[in-house]
Amino acid sequence: MIFTRVFEKLGNLGVVVSALGCAGCFPALGALGATLGLGFLSQYEGLFINTLLPLFALVVLFLNAFNWTRHRVFWRGLLSVLPPIAILLVLYPLWAYAWSTKLFYAALVSMFALSVFDLLKSAGAIQCRT
Repeated sequence: MIFTRVFEKLGNLGVVVSALGCAGCFPALGALGATLGLGFLSQYEGLFINTLLPLFALVVLFLNAFNWTRHRVFWRGLLSVLPPIAILLVLYPLWAYAWSTKLFYAALVSMFALSVFDLLKSAGAIQCRT
């Protein structure tokens, strides 16, 4: 369905833009955002990190889980739901650990890579339940 593909991509973009707005939380993304001229986003840091980032991650998670149940490709479905789960875990229970930032960056990179892979090679026809 084109609807789920479009909103999944928008959710991925929303996660990245929300992370770009917090230079203190994610210094590498903050530096990238500043070089792209997105320094003005720092005044909305609380809104991005506390509201928009979890919201976009939930949207991506639900849409990926929905697509997983429709297409029934196990490895693709598992790889698509793990990054949003990792982002939500980093934002809430794992925030205090030093390695959580690396997990967040890995989740962002994998979400981006899976989106590009999905654009290049779609999941195919929906599998019928038998």
